[in-house]
Amino acid sequence: MKGKIITLMCATALLSSCHIYKAYDRPEDIMAEGLYRDTALVNDTLASDTSNFGNLPWREVFTDPQLQNYIEQALDNNADLRSAALNVEQAQAALMSARLAYLPQLALSPQGTISSWDKGKASQTYSLPVTASWQIDLFGQILNPKRNAQVSLRQAKYQQQAVQTQLIANTAYIYYTLLMLDRQLSITEQTADVLKDNLETMIAMNEYGNVTSAAIEQSRSAYAQVVASLSDLRQSITETENSFCLILNQPAQHVERGVLEDQQLPTEFSAGISLQLLSNRPDVQAAEMSLAACYYNTNSARAAFYPQITLSGSAGWTNSAGSAIVNPGKLLASVIGSLTQPLFYRGTNIARLRQARALEEQAKISFQTALLNAGNEVSNALALYQNTSQKTEMRTLQVNSARKAAEDTRELFNLGTSTYLEVLSAQQSYLSAQLSEVADTFDQMQAVINLYQALGGGRE
Repeated sequence: MKGKIITLMCATALLSSCHIYKAYDRPEDIMAEGLYRDTALVNDTLASDTSNFGNLPWREVFTDPQLQNYIEQALDNNADLRSAALNVEQAQAALMSARLAYLPQLALSPQGTISSWDKGKASQTYSLPVTASWQIDLFGQILNPKRNAQVSLRQAKYQQQAVQTQLIANTAYIYYTLLMLDRQLSITEQTADVLKDNLETMIAMNEYGNVTSAAIEQSRSAYAQVVASLSDLRQSITETENSFCLILNQPAQHVERGVLEDQQLPTEFSAGISLQLLSNRPDVQAAEMSLAACYYNTNSARAAFYPQITLSGSAGWTNSAGSAIVNPGKLLASVIGSLTQPLFYRGTNIARLRQARALEEQAKISFQTALLNAGNEVSNALALYQNTSQKTEMRTLQVNSARKAAEDTRELFNLGTSTYLEVLSAQQSYLSAQLSEVADTFDQMQAVINLYQALGGGRE
């Protein structure tokens, strides 16, 4: 009769606990479409496209041989990436532990006793039992922690990929920053040389009374200002090189590099469909795995309300049979089945379930936020590339016009039909236009880097 009651209780609990066996499914209310905007249409989303710029290998995006070597060095030596790899190892160990929970627990417990009564002959007793305990997983007490460990391992792997994509993007970004600073330094040095020649010309012309001392001082001031800016540029280059070396996990030193004019980056892109962000962005996938882990943690909290069934037993040799001592020893064996139904921990279990549900809801919010952030990053990168591309033609026209104006004004000054202030103003305009052109080129390169990372590029 008692066995039938236990069986009935187990069957009833089993039927009412189907949810704790259900595997994780992405919530239906997660917004995963229309995540980024069309750069040509306001308040619209990009048309679906089966291709994706983020699927390109990073070597096909960043073709500079020196940059490729630096990226490889960063992938081998970067401290953050190595730490992420160790997190994966920890998650693998946790999963192994969760899987071993399905196996019986075995223990060898040898015991021996020597006793004597009233100085009588000592008696020796011993037992050599092997004990075993096995929990029957009827209500997911073992299943859900194992699933939790599985998704936690996937989360750690995705986080490692996210660190890698960030590392590749940062390496390229700082490398191109150095190229931009080099170009700006070169332009500024050339301008300083021109202003120095102007100053020397002013001094020579002053001897013949063709220019005033005020013009000479203005020329000297302009020259000093440009030369002073060279120190700022060199300091920026040094600090950027030091940051670059830190990514490579090496002491600060000079960084060999190419030139800005030789760089070639892709010019045509496809963002794919919005749903591809779920499979391409490792940070988004990691956020979903965090939600899945919380889901299984909630299931574990539900499973705590159901009985725990355990089979245990022991077998071995002993020479003690009750009050008698048997010599030689005899086989000893026992099997016990137990069912533990939580009664007085209901309040604790309810609190644990509420906490798990709250954490699951937070993880769901974080997952949705990760998707929206990913879409915004794609939209921003596409807009930046389009806007900088549109500026290129006008910026080239500005540079050419500023250069011609500077040359013509200088000729007019030599002919005596222009003032030195006009020459100085034209030269400064030319310098500003050149520096702006370099900045626009760098912004365009940055847009390519940002878009590549935003679409999950650099995972492999």
